[in-house]
Parts: sequence; structure tokens; C-alpha cells
Amino acid sequence: MSANVPELPTQYDPKTTEAKWQEAWETHQVFKADTNHPGTPYSIVIPPPNVTGSLHMGHAFEDCLMDVLMRYHRMCGHNTLCLPGTDHASIAVHTILDRQLKAEGKTRYDMGREKFLEKAWQWKEESGGTIVNQLKRMGLSADWSRERFTLDEGLSKAVRKAFIQLYEAGLIYRGNYLVNWCPASLSAVSDLEVESKEVDGHLWHFRYPLTDGTGYIEVATTRPETMLGDTGVAVNPNDKRYQSLIGKTLTLPLVGREIPIFADELVDPEFGTGCVKVTPAHDPNDFEMGNRHNLPFINIMNKDGTLNENAGIFQGQDRYVARKNVVKKLEEEGYLIKVEEYRHAVPYSDRGKVPVEPLLSTQWFVKIEPLSKKALTFLDEYNSPRFVPDRWTKVYRDWLIKLKDWCISRQLWWGHQIPAWYVISETNNEITDHTPFIVADNEDEAIKKAQEQYGENITLEQDPDVLDTWFSSGLWPFSTLGWPENTEDLTRYYPTSTLVTGFDIIFFWVARMTMMAGYFTDQIPFKDVYIHGLVRDENGKKMSKSANNGIDPLILIKNYGTDALRYTLIKEVAGAGQDISLQYNRKTDESESVEASRNFANKLWNAARFVMMNLQGNTPKTLGVPDREKLELCDRWILSRFHQLVQQTRNYVENYGLGEAAKGLYEFIWGDFCDWYIELVKTRLWKDSNTESRLVAQQTLAYVLDNTLRLLHPFMPHITEEIWQTLTQTSDQFLALQAYPIADTQAIDPQLETSFDLIIATIRTLRNLRAEAEIKPGVKVSVILQSENEHERAILESAQPYIKDLSKVEQLTITPQLEAEIGQVIAGVVGTVQALIPLSGIIDIANLRGKLEKNLAKIEAEIKSLSSRLSNPGFVNKAPQEIIQGAQESLAEAQKQAEILRERLHRLK
Repeated sequence: MSANVPELPTQYDPKTTEAKWQEAWETHQVFKADTNHPGTPYSIVIPPPNVTGSLHMGHAFEDCLMDVLMRYHRMCGHNTLCLPGTDHASIAVHTILDRQLKAEGKTRYDMGREKFLEKAWQWKEESGGTIVNQLKRMGLSADWSRERFTLDEGLSKAVRKAFIQLYEAGLIYRGNYLVNWCPASLSAVSDLEVESKEVDGHLWHFRYPLTDGTGYIEVATTRPETMLGDTGVAVNPNDKRYQSLIGKTLTLPLVGREIPIFADELVDPEFGTGCVKVTPAHDPNDFEMGNRHNLPFINIMNKDGTLNENAGIFQGQDRYVARKNVVKKLEEEGYLIKVEEYRHAVPYSDRGKVPVEPLLSTQWFVKIEPLSKKALTFLDEYNSPRFVPDRWTKVYRDWLIKLKDWCISRQLWWGHQIPAWYVISETNNEITDHTPFIVADNEDEAIKKAQEQYGENITLEQDPDVLDTWFSSGLWPFSTLGWPENTEDLTRYYPTSTLVTGFDIIFFWVARMTMMAGYFTDQIPFKDVYIHGLVRDENGKKMSKSANNGIDPLILIKNYGTDALRYTLIKEVAGAGQDISLQYNRKTDESESVEASRNFANKLWNAARFVMMNLQGNTPKTLGVPDREKLELCDRWILSRFHQLVQQTRNYVENYGLGEAAKGLYEFIWGDFCDWYIELVKTRLWKDSNTESRLVAQQTLAYVLDNTLRLLHPFMPHITEEIWQTLTQTSDQFLALQAYPIADTQAIDPQLETSFDLIIATIRTLRNLRAEAEIKPGVKVSVILQSENEHERAILESAQPYIKDLSKVEQLTITPQLEAEIGQVIAGVVGTVQALIPLSGIIDIANLRGKLEKNLAKIEAEIKSLSSRLSNPGFVNKAPQEIIQGAQESLAEAQKQAEILRERLHRLK
């Protein structure tokens, strides 16, 4: 044995330890994937966080779940790849840079596209690594050499390939349709990026006069300013109130335009007056009716939310200013009938945070039905992908059915510019909805194609729009692996194994990935979709920026360590897909739940220190595995418990029961190993160092500690790596790459474990009795254990050394019957076993009884006073609720204490 054997410091310092191992893992490329590794592939591509972001609790939670799965499968011998990356987040980056430019009194149009993109890339290089560094702080075991960014050249190539392939197949088209327009970001947004919010508004009722002067009809609307673009009024064909008016015309107030009254079944006779003003260029339902009835489409809105030249005297006014002015003008001219308070749903831009405006615009679209149909086939015929929990399968399926054509063009500059070039000639020198275009991979290819079709005398201008960020994200699982090239990574790791994500982006992202992958690779991109819940605040509320109730994971990491936060987040999961609530004191930045996990880390640390101090410088390898024939009772028990744990942990992780796995590890390490087994073997360790019993105890301790660290490693990787390195005295290996334990079913003995439950319960009862009788810790006592059950007595007989040692017992009697006279005792019951400690000569029984009776009398007086107070109507009716509640809680606590004291007095026979 070397005198310089390394030892663990007396206290665990997570800050130093975690930084050390994060650096070591990355430096030695411990998590670098190898396509030639023989194991079965297990791969995860992480949901790419926005390059604009910083670590929030949702990221931390998701990363913990992914990393447990990755580390577990890596240790199980799989050929693993955890591929990290970030998303370019078009709208988010534009919002940041536009804000910066606004502060300088500029806009992006002042500096031009090229300079703006230079600024965007500069910003990305300076700030974009923040989220990546924070992910590393969480201990994410990713292959950082394969880190990807959605604007990488390789991924950009994949985007162009996908666009061209879809276009050539007739699945991408350009057309003038009604889109959701965000005036804040000056871009179209998809239906999925629109959030419906309930708001308090108004329902305005107006008169629209009949052109023939015979009267008027009454219409109701929540958006009065859009009446300037009305081109008709619709009624339900079965509404008898208006059947005689169908085919007549109205004169549009303020504008003077003659518009028809027509019938359409889309009209709800119960809404408003049953007469609906129709503005085809500014409402989705009106758009459909306008097409059906050949109505004119009149756009009154500029892209910044102001009204255009078609709005007449209201031109240039913001849409909400114009709303007030239109209503005022209609009222002045006698057209306003009434105004009602009205709560209704308003669509908001998820990114711009302002109400969207339905706007007629020429955009690029993807035909969704052929893609969603293929994804539905995979789901219905092969249950692919498999959702965990299964309840999300229906949600996913419903979204695939409901999806409409996807508007993929965005009026932004940061992103993948659409690979289409408009053909400009002497006769056609303006880009319009009818300008011919060429779709190509690059400008040279576009020029060649254009010249073949339109001759030499042309110029090309690339479409200025970029693709929706979700278009590139939809390719993420396979573009990151090298598609469209047939790379080794794509061959080896695709389809990926598990997607870990939140339920809120099943329709944003999951469905788009399955549709794109189904079309381009003829495979679903992941076998399982593990849907996790939300991390809620200390009051159980959803965390959000608007509610200002987020919890910064970096603060908790600073206070308690990464492992403590990781373990808390995982352990709190009650089941797959369940939300968790994190206890947190915002004034002190303290968390009881994370502190409990730090205490668990300290418990493990101290137990490991004790074990290593008693191994005489040996390691698990030099000690060897204990001989099964030489194991003592408690050795066989802890090994049985350990292998049950291995079996249980593997089963939970394989079935995504990560929270249950974490709880099981906690119970075994804190309870079985630290509180019981270590205590049970202490006397064996302190005997003559040459004894066989001591060697077996050392072997068992080393074996269980070594393998328990392996079991725990995916959950708490840093502390386990640190302890394991010291325990094994290795310098060229990593725990992260060791084999995950496999259960030895022959070592599992349920009957032994049941027997040991009786032994532990007996020791615990005797300890409690000593405490109740106030017997000093150093005083040894006599104990009588009485049971008529012969099997129970045999168990207790076999455990005599443990009971004597841990309960400080000098003389132990195990008997089927009690003697007639045994004097005064304190007694307790364990199942059918009666445990008694004779008190004569050990304590002053009369003094103890007197003390207990005095305490009981004091508490009974308090109970009487509180009961009297709470039964007094004057107090109950007048006192504040919190005072009454406090008195009720004090009464309940006092009653509980009195019950305990009476029980203690009863035990003093």
C-alpha cells in the first residue's frame, strides 16, 4: 500500500469539481462519436436552442433528461451520438438588431442587406456561444466536434436541396393569398406561430343603407377600420329575415362604393345581426367567400400596420388610430347604431407579440397534404414515431389532419434566402406576381436555366425573402448528419433514437420533422418522442417572461452545483410527461428541493470517504469480488438490494421512468448503503486487519460503491466521476465510459430482504425506545425480544450481532414467551415482535415519568385554552382568518404532542 494514496477532501466542492470534469471530458473528447464503434447505435440530436437565447429552466430540464438517456446508453455499450447545435432564429435576431439600430436612429434599410448581414454574423460570433457554454455547464455529454448551426454551409445546402426538390415535385408554389402578417417584424408568419388571446373589446353595430333608398341592414364587427375594404355583405341562405334582400346592393358608408348582398352558408345567423360585412383582403373567412362569389379584393393596409391609399381620408393612420376615427366618422354621419362590450379571441404573433393582420400577399407555400398524409401512414401502420406518454399520439395525429398549406417565406434578411431568381428583361423590368422566376441551387445555375428559356438579354434578381426558420429546423435530424450526402454519420445514426422535447412544439416542430423526413428519407426521423412537462414555479404556475416568474438555473448551479440541480429536476418527475414544481425563495435565491439534492451529494461524498479510508489503500480491482460462500448476512442483504436496484433502474430508464429511477437510487444510497450497511460493517472494519470478515466487508463495500457510482453517473455525472477516479486510482479512464452494471439475478434474495426488513425495524424501534427513555448513548442495555413466531425468532437470532452493535445492547434475550415478572420496562412493537428494554438500574423511572407528566399537563392546558378560544363565537366571527388558521394549526400540533407523550407514558410499564 502506498503512503500517497489520494483521498477525497473533507468537503465536496461542486464548483471546482464540475468545472474540472467538464473540461476534461471535452479535452479528451470522451463523448466523440465513432461510426466504427461496434455497439448498437443510439443517437439524439438536441432540439437546437435559439442562438439569441440563454439557459432557462426549460432548457436545463430538457438537457438533464437527454443527458441521462445518453450517458446510460453510452455506458450500456451502445454506439452513441449526442449531436448539439443552435438555431439562427430569424425573427429573434432581427428584433435584437432592429432595436440596436433604432437606438442609433437607423433602420436595416438604411444600411442595406449586405451590411445588415455582416452585423448579424458579427453579433452571432460575439453572443451566439452563450447558450452553448451554458449547455456545457449542465454537463451535457454531447459530441461538440459535431456541433451544427442552421446557417452552416452544410445545412444551407440541405435547405436549398429540399426547397428545389419540393418545388420540382409541385409541392412548393408561389401565390397571392391571405397570410398572417406581423406588423412588428414586417413579415408573414405561419398559422402555428399565431397565438390566440382572449381580450376585452367591442362589437360595433352600423347601418349599411340599401342603394335603392328603401332602408338599411345592420352589420356588427370587431374591426370597424376594415369596412373601408368591404366588397360585399353576406347572409345565410336559410335566414328568412334577409332572403328578400339577396341580390340587392348597398352603398358602403364613408366610401360610397356599391356592394352586393349575397348568400353563403359560412355565415352564422346567430352571430351579431346575421349580416356579415365581407372584406376578402383582410379576413380568412371573407377570403374564401370572396373567391366563391368573385368579389373584388381591396387591400387597405400597409405592411407596417398603417392604412394605405385605399383608405381615403384615413390613409397613413395606424390601424388602431384609424379604428377610433372610423367609428367617430360613422357616428357623426349617423351610421353607428350601438356599441357592445365584447370579449373575443385575437390572434397574436408569437414572435412579434402584436396582433397579426390578415393580409393579402404574394408568398411561397408548401402543399402540406401529401407530406402529412405520408406521416399519417407511418403513424397508423407502424405506430411511428412512438410517443411517450402515449396520450400525445392523438394530439400529434390531430395536428397532421388539421394542417393547412404552410407559408414558408419571411420578409427578413437573416436566414436562408429563397433560392429563386426573378427574370428581368427590357419588357418586364418590375417584379410582380406574374414575373417569371427560376428555382436553382445558385445564381450561375439560375442564369444558365434562365438563358435557355428566355434568351441572353436578361438579368436576374434573387427573391429577397428568407425561409421560415422552421423549414431548416424541419430538416434538422438528418441535415445535421450530412444529408443530402450519404455520409457515414447518416448511415450509422439515422433514424435517431429519441427526440426529447416539450408538448408545446409538437405541431411547431415535431410534425414538420416527421413530414420532411418522411418525404426526403422515407423514414420517420426518430423512433421515440419523449414528451416532457413544464418546470413550474414555486406556486405551480407556468414560468414565462411576461409573468416574470422564471428561475435562473445558473443561480442555482452557483449556489448548489450542477449535479444538485440536475438530480432535483429529474427526481421531481412523477411520471413521463408530468410537470414539476421547483421550490424557490426569490428573496434569497435558495431552493429547499435543490438543497436536499446537495445534501444527498454530501451524504454520498462522506460515505465514499469513509469507505476509502477503510480499504487500506486498495481499490475495487485489487480487492477483487467477494466470494459468495464467505458473505455474511448483511453482505448478502446489501448485494441483493443492490442487484434489485440495478434491475429496477435499468427497467425505469429503458421505459423513460427517469424520476422513478432517481428516487430509487436515492433510497438505496442514503438508506440501505449509508445508513445501514456501512453502520453494520463498521465493527468488522475496526477488527484485526488480517481477518477474513474484514476482507469480505472491504470487498463488498468497494464493489457496491464502485457499481453504485456507475448507476448514479447518468444522473449526477460530476461527483460520481470525481469519487470513482479516487476510488479506482485511475488516471487514463473515465467513469463516463465504464460499463453500466448488469443485475446478477442469483444474488437477488427477496426472502432475505424481507427478513432484513424485520431486523432493521427492530433496531430502529430499539433506538427510538432508548431516545424516549432518555437513555444516554454510551449506556448499554438489556433487551428482550418476544415472538411466538419461530421463523421471526430465527431471523432475530441470526442478526444478534447487528442488533447488539447498533442498538448498544449488552444482553439480548429472544424468547417465545415473557416471564411473569420482568420489572418496569419501556416497550414497543415490530409487527408481531414485542421489544422491551428493562429500565431498572438504568434510569430514574419516577423522575422520567414525572417529567413526561409535567410536559403533558402543560400541553393539555394549552389544548384547553386553544379549544376554548376556537369555540368562542366572538373570536371566530371577529378575528382575521389568518389568526384563526394559526390557532387551528397550533391546536392540531399540541394535540399531536399530547398523543406522543401519552404513548411514551404508556410504554413506561
